[in-house]
Amino acid sequence: MWAVIPIKNLNETKHRLKSALNPQERRDFFVEMFEDVLTTLLAVPELEQVAVATVCPIAGKIAKKYGTSVLFTEKDEGQTAAVTRTAEILESKRVAKMLILPGDVPLVTVEEIQTVIVTHENACSTADVTAMTIVPARDEQGSNCIVLSPPTAAPLRFGPNSYFPHLETARKLGVSLQTLKLPGIGLDIDTPEDLLELGRQSVRTRAQNYLQKYKILERIKIA
Repeated sequence: MWAVIPIKNLNETKHRLKSALNPQERRDFFVEMFEDVLTTLLAVPELEQVAVATVCPIAGKIAKKYGTSVLFTEKDEGQTAAVTRTAEILESKRVAKMLILPGDVPLVTVEEIQTVIVTHENACSTADVTAMTIVPARDEQGSNCIVLSPPTAAPLRFGPNSYFPHLETARKLGVSLQTLKLPGIGLDIDTPEDLLELGRQSVRTRAQNYLQKYKILERIKIA
């Protein structure tokens, strides 16, 4: 199984945080989250490979620093197009399973990824079974982690309301479907409220250290 992190241009990340962070802070904060996710995935022994799908040269440089594969997508057409292209690339490489995880879930743990893998593996123990496993965002709107076997088993459409459409797609296609809620994966950071929630958790990530170092949470509370 390969894990893939799709990353857009780092200068265009997290516009919904503009009321709390200036453009440079948004970029730097996202890099901290991205590195948190990379570090976690690289510590999962069950993963055959970790790759970053991106058009951003800076994201590619960060990925190479960690020794991960880089799949440079041809155009900056959004997360959905990047993931679609990545699935096709992996299938051409005869990769049997693909795990998609965004770069903005800094609280993801090795244990959570292992839970996702075991859940998925149990569902597709038979070689010819197509399967999808989804971990939703905590509000059950977004799809924060998806595993597909094979990588092109179902078309994906990412966005703030992708979870239930993905469930419906899997059911229509007759794909074996598993869902599970996991708190670390479930907290993707999109809004100032998400930043506050991240700050309430025990500090163990680069992203949380960044918030503390620059007193960003205090700024949000005052505002």
